[in-house]
Amino acid sequence: MSERNDSWVGASTSLDRPNPARIYDYLLGGHHNFAADRAAVEKMIEIFPHAAEGAAAQRAFLRRAIDLFTAEGIDQFLDIGSGLPTAGNVHDLARTTIPDARVVYVDIDPVVIAHSSRMLSDVPGVTIIEGDVRRPLEILEHEEVREFLDFDRPLALTMTSLFHFVVDDELAFRSTATLIDAIASGSYVAMSHGLREERNREEMEKAQDDYKAAASTKVRSRAEIARLFDGLELLEPGLVRAPLWRPEAPDDLLLDNPEAYTALVGVGRKP
Repeated sequence: MSERNDSWVGASTSLDRPNPARIYDYLLGGHHNFAADRAAVEKMIEIFPHAAEGAAAQRAFLRRAIDLFTAEGIDQFLDIGSGLPTAGNVHDLARTTIPDARVVYVDIDPVVIAHSSRMLSDVPGVTIIEGDVRRPLEILEHEEVREFLDFDRPLALTMTSLFHFVVDDELAFRSTATLIDAIASGSYVAMSHGLREERNREEMEKAQDDYKAAASTKVRSRAEIARLFDGLELLEPGLVRAPLWRPEAPDDLLLDNPEAYTALVGVGRKP
């Protein structure tokens, strides 16, 4: 496969080191990735052959969650760990129902910030800021976050494939608690997180080791993932694999093989 045009990345960006956002983009069939990212994905697929389908199943979960939120009248969204712009972004999904929905994207990656800023420059009511979920108060107090979002009204907070990059358990739990405490009653939170199980422990450890070139990660048990939702009422069907979260049709992706998706997803509502 030929190298992608790199005009969308800064001159200081290393193209020889894989990047989590570009890896996810490649898994979803996007074009904002490079040889190092594709090589990392090929190694991942050796361990988890359904990795690409899993990424698509997670994107489908996000779409179904956004559909639920907008059906409930939610018109403002905070998407932390947004990644590179790709098909099915939060604002695209939300605005199919609520055309003037307001969205703030947050990411730690300068490449994501630069590229997304260019793409969103002419999109009213949508912005992206640089922020680290490990420092949630800086996100919550950011000028653009406060300008775009009204924390006195319900909003939707989405954090998919994010907290397994926060390897310190207590920091992960404190960060989610701070964010959940800040949002209004009636708000929703959608998360996904890599699942640690004894049956696939060796595969997960191998995958984490291979992924270190891009970022350190930590998968967690079901009980630990559930703790991230403390303070919320989990909506049915609870913490499940993405294909099992409110499937729409018998031929939904991976519905016949949900364990190929190696994470759990959930949606909680703040009472």
